[in-house]
Amino acid sequence: MTDSVPVRCPACRREQSFTPPTFPCSCGAPLTVPVLRDGAPEEIEHRTWQDIWVVVDCPSCGRQGHWPQPEFGCGCGVLVRVPVTPPLPAAAPPPAPAVARPAFRPVTIRTARDAVTAAAQYLKWLGFRDPRRPEDREAGVDLYGTGLVARVDPSTRPAGLRDIECLWLHGLQRSALSVFFSLAGYAREARARGDALHIPLFIMDLTGTPQPVNDPADVLIRTGPPDG
Repeated sequence: MTDSVPVRCPACRREQSFTPPTFPCSCGAPLTVPVLRDGAPEEIEHRTWQDIWVVVDCPSCGRQGHWPQPEFGCGCGVLVRVPVTPPLPAAAPPPAPAVARPAFRPVTIRTARDAVTAAAQYLKWLGFRDPRRPEDREAGVDLYGTGLVARVDPSTRPAGLRDIECLWLHGLQRSALSVFFSLAGYAREARARGDALHIPLFIMDLTGTPQPVNDPADVLIRTGPPDG
């Protein structure tokens, strides 16, 4: 059971008990957001994307992830942000050995359905066991599988910031890796958000051959799925 911590409202100065939230890590272990006991809570006047997520290391597997920022509503009417213990700087791990694979055989893209098929074939080639279309298509998800959610954008416009964030939230909900494929590339903000959230981003041409556009995609190609 998670221990409660005393937190003082910055507006009315009333001290109250706060129980840090617990979430399931993708490794299966419960992860309790580590509240900074001696930190200074802040009144929330407005939110930004950076304000609503915190970076926390899982104590079981060591994986670093983004989790909802702890907050609570005080009886005085103020919404309070609770500070979190920052993660320790991690030593750079040794590079994982590259996965040996046969040459990828692409699927020519003529339709939007072909693009999804090509992405599914590529994900299988990377090592994901069962990428498939959801029976009831969710907004923002075209393929899913064990430890995986993927979006395939066959449109002629670059993928936007909202597309990346929506996919990442689906991955967070499923404790799965999010992977994005786009035929038209990525807007600058979308590319930056993908990098910040460690989402592998790929661009596809009409031959059906995905190409990595960021470091997480390069790592995925080199080492395969996280649980692989």
